[in-house]
Amino acid sequence: MPDYIKGQKYGALKKDCLKRGELFKDPEFPPNNKSLFYSKQDRDIEWKRPKELCKVPKLVVAGVSCDDLNEGELGNTWFVSACSSLAMEPKMWAKVIPNVKEQEWLDDETKYAGIFHFQFWRYGRWLDVVIDDLLPTKNDKLVFCHSQSRNEFWSALLEKAYAKLYGDYESLSAGFTADALVDFTGGVAEKCVVKSMDLDDEKKYYKFFEDLKVAVENKSLVNVYVDCSKGEVGQVANQGLVKGHGYVITDMKNIKLNKGMQAAVGTDYLYLIRLKNPWNTKEWSGPWSDESQEWQALSQKDKTKIGLTFRNEGEFWMAYKDFLDNFTNVDICHFVNTNIFTLKKSWSESLLHGQWLTGARGTNKDRAGGNSKHPTFLWNPQYTFDVTSELDVVMVSLEQDDVVIGRQSGEGHNVIGFHIMKVESNRKYRVHVPGERVAESEYIQSRNVFLKVELPTSRYVIIPSTDKPNIAGKFLLRVYTTASAHAMPLLKEEPKAGLCSKGPAVVTKVVVQKAQGLEEKTGKEGLVAINPYAIVKCEGETVKGMWAKDTPNPDWDFQTIFYRKHPREKPIIVEIWSRNRIKAADFLGLATIPFIGKGTPEVQECKLYGRGKKEAEIKRPGKLFVEITTDDDLTAL
Repeated sequence: MPDYIKGQKYGALKKDCLKRGELFKDPEFPPNNKSLFYSKQDRDIEWKRPKELCKVPKLVVAGVSCDDLNEGELGNTWFVSACSSLAMEPKMWAKVIPNVKEQEWLDDETKYAGIFHFQFWRYGRWLDVVIDDLLPTKNDKLVFCHSQSRNEFWSALLEKAYAKLYGDYESLSAGFTADALVDFTGGVAEKCVVKSMDLDDEKKYYKFFEDLKVAVENKSLVNVYVDCSKGEVGQVANQGLVKGHGYVITDMKNIKLNKGMQAAVGTDYLYLIRLKNPWNTKEWSGPWSDESQEWQALSQKDKTKIGLTFRNEGEFWMAYKDFLDNFTNVDICHFVNTNIFTLKKSWSESLLHGQWLTGARGTNKDRAGGNSKHPTFLWNPQYTFDVTSELDVVMVSLEQDDVVIGRQSGEGHNVIGFHIMKVESNRKYRVHVPGERVAESEYIQSRNVFLKVELPTSRYVIIPSTDKPNIAGKFLLRVYTTASAHAMPLLKEEPKAGLCSKGPAVVTKVVVQKAQGLEEKTGKEGLVAINPYAIVKCEGETVKGMWAKDTPNPDWDFQTIFYRKHPREKPIIVEIWSRNRIKAADFLGLATIPFIGKGTPEVQECKLYGRGKKEAEIKRPGKLFVEITTDDDLTAL
């Protein structure tokens, strides 16, 4: 169930209006200048209901399409571009504009109450926004977003609901398509600036094509545009493209051509992108445009065979290279599938709300340390997550609480980003010493920051932060992995003593680096490959590492941490086992690591022995390399 903005429930309000025989007039977004602008006034605007503008108003006329969208005086092409993407996905459109048939104008005017509602995803939850149907007009024409059909009003009413969400219409005059797409779908926004992606590197060049292709195939909404100043919006740029107007990617092809096609086209492979111009005004006129010589070189049979088709008016193809040379920005809204009962890839989602706090120094209210260049970086909020498969694609999105309404007082977005480090597999307390950095997002002044990275099995810590220290704010962190990531905040600095027990005396970090010359098993056909892994045991806690495949000489870098009450009496035990498909596992040997005391990291070469009293003195093949660090300050590691 969605949350209701201002406590306004559409059903109850409509019922009350019908009972009283009155059209709804929204007290929370009244028809006055405050709902229009925060920095100016326009006394020529009149608020009118659709029935005053045409004889037979409709929410939707002849289906939903991109033709229903014209930006009006606000010049908010970013919003209109997002709406055009939404219009191409009926299921998503129906989520934003629910119960369309029930909301539609009826012939029986006694059942019409002048009230509508829309749903937007904001900051981790769906919000239901109620509006009346009073719209800003001049000379009996809509001032802002409107349809080409004079009696169709879904786009104008949707814009009004979105303006109410942001505080006023003027707040929609500038924004980002990717942010609106997130609001419409609950997806994850990725903003790509082409010139900053180092696509001269051949590997990155082709990887970006494949990433875009996968996004399109997964039904992500991909919007591209030519960036420009506000005064240039709508001007025709290179070979027919319009500056500032969003284009939607509808298909992508990488095709190996047969010899006949290669001769006709002059290349072995085709890397093509199909785009849709929502405004249907101008199309690309360069290579692979509708009437270009490239098309003339292929027969209709060839075009059909390799899937080069047009789906809608206003669609056109262009070569990938031309695409990169002309478009400056690519916004991707990943519509993340979290349904495990699906044939397509599903994701496990973790939603974590947090705050950067600027309270008393050294307390849990002091959580705004700035980026990793600052010595206070580890004061920021920290979150662990696990990668449990051998290698997994991890998507992370950091979104700050939107302060767009604060433009009235000159405020804007903070510069935000996040840092990911590898930590011990059993880490439960906050990190006090920087660990191995595995990824870091860019730091930008944006509502959200996105990063996709491949990570091997381990536990990781994400540290979201503002660019500079001592900046407060709320944020939402979303983590997507294939298997459950068990993501959670790290809140405590260290373990404490219980009511009836003493607390830990020391903290010890154990890094099982590698083993050499482990015992290989013998089968009917000779030596059988082993798949060794380590298990670390300390004072009742057991931590199992990831196995290495087919080797007697594994490199693990398996990290663990223990808070020890009896370090002198109870040594650390490292057992080595081999993963076995037939039975549970084969024991290969163990090492006993006595207490060393406080000191810098020390690598020990350990001999392996058998288990139990009978085999404790029997030496096993191989040796183990373990790095040990111990400190009596529990916050030193």
